[in-house]
Amino acid sequence: MKEFMFFIRKNRNSKETLSTDQFQKFLKGCETFIGKLKNEGKLISAQPIYREGKIISGKAGSWKEAPFDEGKEILGVYYHILVKDLEEAILIAKSNPEFEFNSDTRIEVRPIKMKEESTGFEYPTEKT
Repeated sequence: MKEFMFFIRKNRNSKETLSTDQFQKFLKGCETFIGKLKNEGKLISAQPIYREGKIISGKAGSWKEAPFDEGKEILGVYYHILVKDLEEAILIAKSNPEFEFNSDTRIEVRPIKMKEESTGFEYPTEKT
């Protein structure tokens, strides 16, 4: 089994663009989607991300801190899943209810690097 991250990106906030009824249906769809992945043993975690924060850059002694501004596209949610391969991860991403309610949704599907090949270092997880 391999670990993947989904990063859900869209141009608008669902709570601001959907009617109250549609937003509740959207939330229920997300809860059902998450529950299904959890029951199948494929979900490690899934959480919305607040649209506030800071950007940190620089190096010791000269740190810079800037307000977080996503610009046109927002990153709203991440999913951390465990599946057999990229194809299965893509199939799961395509069934996310975001697509039903938000036509501008894009889901970035990325494998997680578990081990540094050149040094043999294994990145820590809950399992290690």
